[in-house]
Amino acid sequence: MSKRFHLTLITLVIGALVVAACGGTPTPAPFACTDAIGCVDIAPDAPIHIAYALTVSGATATLGEDSKGAIEIAIDDKGGELLGHKIELTGEDTLCNAEGGQAAGTKLAADPTIVGIVGTNCSSEARAAMPQISGAGMVMISPSNTNPDLTNPDHPDHHPGYFRTAHNDLFQGRVAAEFAYNELGVKTAATIHDGSPYAESLQKVFANVFRELGGTITTQEAVNVGDTDMKPVLTKIATGAPEIIYFPIFEPEGDLIAAQMDEVAGLENTIKMGADGLFADTFPEGTGDGAVGMYLSGPYVAGGPYDEFLAKWKTKFGGVPPSGFHAHAYDATNMLFAAIEKVAVKDADGTLHIGRQALRDAMYATKDYNGLTGKLTCDANGDCATGEALGVFKLTEAEVGGAWPPPVFWQPGQ
Repeated sequence: MSKRFHLTLITLVIGALVVAACGGTPTPAPFACTDAIGCVDIAPDAPIHIAYALTVSGATATLGEDSKGAIEIAIDDKGGELLGHKIELTGEDTLCNAEGGQAAGTKLAADPTIVGIVGTNCSSEARAAMPQISGAGMVMISPSNTNPDLTNPDHPDHHPGYFRTAHNDLFQGRVAAEFAYNELGVKTAATIHDGSPYAESLQKVFANVFRELGGTITTQEAVNVGDTDMKPVLTKIATGAPEIIYFPIFEPEGDLIAAQMDEVAGLENTIKMGADGLFADTFPEGTGDGAVGMYLSGPYVAGGPYDEFLAKWKTKFGGVPPSGFHAHAYDATNMLFAAIEKVAVKDADGTLHIGRQALRDAMYATKDYNGLTGKLTCDANGDCATGEALGVFKLTEAEVGGAWPPPVFWQPGQ
């Protein structure tokens, strides 16, 4: 062995001993994003940015405020932090129409700091927003979209990264039809929709199931958003003498239909039934006496954890939630938080790296999540609810006078 080699070896050994004596460790390699659709990098002092896409103004504002309040409670329950980072909530008003959804989707998709989105409320908004949101690699989970097309992989309205905790209207339409035919005993029905994906699809499911049960659909009619005189379409429906009219639409058109039915000859005793789009504290008050005796299908949640949620709502906002999907929004937010916690990579300095495809995969992998609305398992198309949190409600003079919510009248299987 040469003297030079011997001296070099001694130097290397001594250096290694010095490093070991000082407790040194190899410097970790810097994070390299290998996620198929990119990563969100969050600096040590930066917040985890969550956004909402909800209808928080106009006639459908009760839907958005109902969901937004639940998101805020979910954030409070986390102490306002996730993985050592403050949770930042921003949002866009989607207005419960396609134009609002597209505008919101375009703006949210352009913000690379957004980790995930809770929304939308209305199916028409989701249909317009999701192409941009999905294209940006983002996740969106809805508390109240119910249109079947949104989770139908064979339909152009289905996009990767879309999820919902709301029931699919394949459930709700069946529940409404079975209630009408089996519980109310009616054998003839008419439907009205407003052209929205939500209403058109839901009345179609109702009509198909009602026919399967042995009933007759006398007619399926439509009104336009913005119509105020509903008597022409109601007069046309009256010629078929249906025992029940099912109109799963939104306010204010739903208020006007319910109020004007009593003024149309032949419909004075016809049963009225709507759906969760009208399940809001503003509907019976806005409709007046025309709402008395009307049935609504919609979300039904009960139990100790839900009572605790309502207590938090009362403390934070006062009163009770104004619509029916707050529990679904709470579950959606917490499922998003759980997925973020599962996939985030944290550097020694606190920097977070969240793979966008990894986040989607974690959401799709959600199984038996114990939420307020039941046990939630997301399928490959984004449906996470089973339809178990559904009921039928009957409005009375109490709701017209300001009481809310109405007690459940009937539940499937009971």
